[in-house]
Amino acid sequence: MDLQRIEIIQEETIIKQSNIRTGIREGTGSKEQDPFMEKKQTAMVKDVPTLNSDKHKETLLQRISYLSGDMREFGYWVKEQNIIFQLIDWNLRGIAQVMFVNNPLSGIIILAGLLVQNRWWALNGFVGTVFSTVAAILLSQNRSAIAAGLYGYNGTLVGLLMAVFCDKGDWYWWLMLAVIFMSMICPVISSALAAVMGRWGLPVFTLPFNIAVGMFIAATGHYNQHFPQIFIGPISSPPNITWSDLSVPMKIYDGLWSYNCVLACIAVGGMFYALTWQTHLLAIICSLFCAYLGEALMNIMSVVGLPACTLPFCLSTVTFLLMTTDNKAICKFSLSEVTYPEKNIRIYQEMKKNEQSK
Repeated sequence: MDLQRIEIIQEETIIKQSNIRTGIREGTGSKEQDPFMEKKQTAMVKDVPTLNSDKHKETLLQRISYLSGDMREFGYWVKEQNIIFQLIDWNLRGIAQVMFVNNPLSGIIILAGLLVQNRWWALNGFVGTVFSTVAAILLSQNRSAIAAGLYGYNGTLVGLLMAVFCDKGDWYWWLMLAVIFMSMICPVISSALAAVMGRWGLPVFTLPFNIAVGMFIAATGHYNQHFPQIFIGPISSPPNITWSDLSVPMKIYDGLWSYNCVLACIAVGGMFYALTWQTHLLAIICSLFCAYLGEALMNIMSVVGLPACTLPFCLSTVTFLLMTTDNKAICKFSLSEVTYPEKNIRIYQEMKKNEQSK
């Protein structure tokens, strides 16, 4: 009987020990668990939601970063795909580069806006982008610059403005031949200007577009039989303004006084200069200068029947980028460092930390 009792007691102790072990594994523990361990486990349970929320925030920001900026990860993925996918990406980036944006999603948004405004203009702009990019590939230009859309945006503007100034109206299909030819000239002009302006650390901006469109309009004119242009001339008599006309002038309403200023402000205020309060003021001054220069160039060039296009933006921005100063807060980037304003700020802050550490 004593042996049986001893065996029963041993079996009960073994069962208790196994229950304690399983309880610890399952996280429940036994009734005789250390109170310090219980507090530690409850604290760990409370920390789990905060850790999960932080992880959710990180994953959300990471997913947003895939779509914002220059979409570098998407660009790496496209490099491994078919040439057709690469061309689509390059052309969309080229359309977006009209506003200094290296992002295919922005290109889709801009193209959608053009389609809402005028489908014929949008078609010509897209054709100009495609043939300008293809010409750059055939001329063996820098592949990274082609992939960033830097050889496409001038073709976009050439196609758009040639359709806008055509006096034949919309859906004049013979204009496509001229758009294709003039847009394929843009990479040649871009390469030539880059060889000269690159010595001073200046981009070519939209100068190839201005040269190509100005050359085409000057060669054809208003009375051309096949490619007549809208008549452009100086104002010969003062306008008869009545009280009903004293509203917002049409040039301001149509955005003709602002589009050059917008580009100039973007270029100086964060794109080619690091964005500080000093460069912010400099960008505002540049935009005001660009507005007056734009009106002056419109009056001057209308005498010879040519539009000013984006020459005010190009000349005013080049002037402010050539400016020299000893103010360290006005930091100009080299062309190889320029990406997008948010990243430019990070580069500028790292430069300041390196200087302070020295």
